[in-house]
Amino acid sequence: MKVLLIVNSSASSVTARRRVIIGKILSADHDVDVVETNRRGHATKLALDAATNGTEVVVCLGGDGTLNEIANGLVGTECALAALPGGSTNVFSRAIGLPDEPTDAALVISEALAAGSIRRIGLGSVNGRYFLFHVGIGWDAALVKEVEKRSSWKRYAGHALFIAGGIQAFFFTYDRKHPHFRVLFDDGTTIEQGYFDICLNLNPYTFVGNRPFNVAPDATLDRGLTNISVDSLRTVPFLRLMSRALRGENGLRGAPGADYRTDLTSMRVEAFGAVPYQVDGDHLGEIETLDFAHHPEIMSLVLPTGAALP
Repeated sequence: MKVLLIVNSSASSVTARRRVIIGKILSADHDVDVVETNRRGHATKLALDAATNGTEVVVCLGGDGTLNEIANGLVGTECALAALPGGSTNVFSRAIGLPDEPTDAALVISEALAAGSIRRIGLGSVNGRYFLFHVGIGWDAALVKEVEKRSSWKRYAGHALFIAGGIQAFFFTYDRKHPHFRVLFDDGTTIEQGYFDICLNLNPYTFVGNRPFNVAPDATLDRGLTNISVDSLRTVPFLRLMSRALRGENGLRGAPGADYRTDLTSMRVEAFGAVPYQVDGDHLGEIETLDFAHHPEIMSLVLPTGAALP
């Protein structure tokens, strides 16, 4: 099988030794080329070129941001995506059942390729950019912005950096007193005052250490989008929502203060002025309008052998 390994050497868990070991694991049974990203957006071009030139699988060794770029290059092609956890959180790779150690995950991917464990999955898109697991609008995008200001610390601070960024955004940099947007759904209903919104293609939303942060158990790779809009960012009610997501399997389904909707094919967010947003953990700035859509079976994904589609 013709395989391209795309490596982001700046990612938190990527080392030269791991890159060599992973290359040897994949090369045992496949024709493997290795390339490195060198700028933002580069992985998308590398993946698209690979799919155009007959590559059958693109393996990503990098964080969720690099993985998102590769997915955007592979949508609509027959070339499959394989994820290896190279970042600090690795939401997508862990959500589909891969180990969080990159070389262990490479062994699982090698077994999956030998077994032909490849499935077509659906993705969401926002303003034409595809996302694997979620888009955050408002507070969590402000959190990601705070983290990216200190991106050089990710390799050492890990989850503590995200917690610190969340506290900074919640209490100091994000306006919690006024609504920021409204949400228009394809059934004609509207949320008029939104403070924080997450549109999900996959659950969990993230991980806190080894614990999944389950907000939307209905968000899976073979269903439409799930959207959660929070109508207040008052401290006590918000902490109750966060505690609920950490405790139970129902996530925020039915939670007071959270509008929870499933199997969406499209929706629109209209901001009252520009609002920050992030896609798969990558802060993309501030924007006034966000158009969402779901695209069934648009990309091939390598899954661990015997794993159900999450």
